[in-house]
Amino acid sequence: MTQQQYQTCIEACNDCAAACDHCAASCLQEQDVASLAHCIASDIDCAQVCRVCVGLMQRGSKLASVLCEACSDICDACADECEQHAHEHCKDCAIACRRCASECRSMAGMAQSQVRPAAIPPRH
Repeated sequence: MTQQQYQTCIEACNDCAAACDHCAASCLQEQDVASLAHCIASDIDCAQVCRVCVGLMQRGSKLASVLCEACSDICDACADECEQHAHEHCKDCAIACRRCASECRSMAGMAQSQVRPAAIPPRH
């Protein structure tokens, strides 16, 4: 697959990373930050994984589909966490995470049906 074929997934990952960054920063401004600690951590993890996926897709890495499959699970977990909170930034983040999870799942499925990526060789 080429970068052009990945474009919707790249956009969803970029949007998700931005929404997660905004959510984490906004959570830090809320009154009871301690109750949002898991949300903030989930946001940070999700944003990082999304950015790595973007880089892999932009380079056409054979590992993109493998990481995007994992990214879909991470995005769903972040959405699950954000949906537990009433803040608007959490709701917006959950929506972006669900869209990203869907796009990553779709991309991973398409890529794997075309060519199964080589396994990561074990370290010696």
